[in-house]
Amino acid sequence: MAKDESKKEKKSRRKSEAAAMAVDEPTTSSAPAPAEPAVEKKEKKEKKEKKEKKEKKEKKSEENDADMEDAEAQDDATAKGEIPAEAISPIARPLAQKKLSKKVFKTIKKASKSRGHVKRGVKEVVKGLRKGEKGLVILAGDISPIDILSHIPVLCEDTSNPYIFVPSKEALGAASSTKRPTSCVMIVPGGGKKGASKGDGKAKEEYQEDYKAIHEEIQALSDKVALA
Repeated sequence: MAKDESKKEKKSRRKSEAAAMAVDEPTTSSAPAPAEPAVEKKEKKEKKEKKEKKEKKEKKSEENDADMEDAEAQDDATAKGEIPAEAISPIARPLAQKKLSKKVFKTIKKASKSRGHVKRGVKEVVKGLRKGEKGLVILAGDISPIDILSHIPVLCEDTSNPYIFVPSKEALGAASSTKRPTSCVMIVPGGGKKGASKGDGKAKEEYQEDYKAIHEEIQALSDKVALA
């Protein structure tokens, strides 16, 4: 009997110890809060995406800046007349030299600020000449095929409008406030007949003096070509 009681006591003690261990286990091996790691992971992902987006934006901005610098360098070169001789048509006469080209581009830029004072492209220039508009015609000497505008000098002579060729269509486009190369432009002081009807009959003071100076010089050059 004593042995049986002893066994029962031992068995009861083991059960108590096992129960105590079962109670202690959850406290010692408590699981981490499920929400916090997920939030941290999401925040890290968002930060990474923002960083990548910012880097892409900066890279694109740098590329655009590089393109702008290349375009400006090209415009500077063309404005100085640094175009291969073979790129300029032999019928591009009279051809403006470096100094005159610079003056012409400067005047076109100023005139472009006034609406209707600069006509761009073959269609617009021919239309203006046939309507009897008076002004100054500037043509690109590196247009290919040159037949696109070979009839314009004849129209200029028939309508008593001086004309000049410049070395580059890119520089001509840039001067006339467009990103695209331009075959020809016509400066029409005061906006032509349409401008006169609106009371804007005089060229704005901003470019009037420059226009007058190059008009006289180009008139003399185009007269020489017409008489040759």
